[in-house]
Amino acid sequence: MAGNVDLTQFLRRCRDRIDPESLGLPERGAYRRVPGLRREEVAQLAGVSTDYYTRLEQDRSITPSDSALDAIAEALRLDGAERAHLYDLVKARPGRRARRATPSVQRARPGLLRFLESFNDHAAFILGRRGNVLGTNRLCRVLIADFDAMSYRERNLTRWIVLAPEARALYVDWGRIAAEMTAILRLDAGRHPDDARTAELVGELTMKSEPFRRWWDDHRVLTRTHGQKRFHHPLVGELAIDYQALNLPGEDDRNLFLYMPAGDRTSQEAWRLLADWNTPAPGRPQPADDAPSPSDDRSSL
Repeated sequence: MAGNVDLTQFLRRCRDRIDPESLGLPERGAYRRVPGLRREEVAQLAGVSTDYYTRLEQDRSITPSDSALDAIAEALRLDGAERAHLYDLVKARPGRRARRATPSVQRARPGLLRFLESFNDHAAFILGRRGNVLGTNRLCRVLIADFDAMSYRERNLTRWIVLAPEARALYVDWGRIAAEMTAILRLDAGRHPDDARTAELVGELTMKSEPFRRWWDDHRVLTRTHGQKRFHHPLVGELAIDYQALNLPGEDDRNLFLYMPAGDRTSQEAWRLLADWNTPAPGRPQPADDAPSPSDDRSSL
């Protein structure tokens, strides 16, 4: 997924988005025929030669030091996620890529699943690699979707948000939410460039969703730790939720998400109605009931 093409596209898009005028540089005219910064301007801001930066952007024979990458990140005004992505892409270049073991199937420990169900006032779920849904509690299944009732392949939040008509109807700001999920997937793809399941997921979404193709080509990367989302819920109508994302100690690439209602009266009342609606269905399948064995390459998106 990552490599020389991704590195080139990422750096070009980072250059293009910077307004030269904000740095005291001419914005238009014969001097400037392209948007954003030119390569020599990035090199000057980073304190490296133009040839050095050009070879990096074109993925020619160069092994940049961490200090040089930090300087380029500063020149391009990269945020934390973008800086991490730059490092991931450089490490994924031919000759620098470490040999990776075949990833095992991610699952949530039984203790974590019981922990999720202990939340009565929060919708809670665990996301793994690529946005895979590893576990949910009852309120989450009522608020968003019943991922536990889906086939193992379909239990992916990114896939569901981008492709499911129910997601378009649920999220008031669907375009923003779907674009953010794409950017989060981009970051994951750069961190794990040889992951065949990520390639399969991206391929499916690229074929089935024209908006996803645009967002993916933007090469935006993102992390989300907290925020607010607006819902138009089929059961209770309009509400806003505040969310927190927490890293789980000792659980690599797994994050706990907690949703609670915003402080306004409409959201609070809608949330109480959802909680009252929140009764367990008999015979509900467990999250891993239909999952293939860890040795099966088809086991996950």
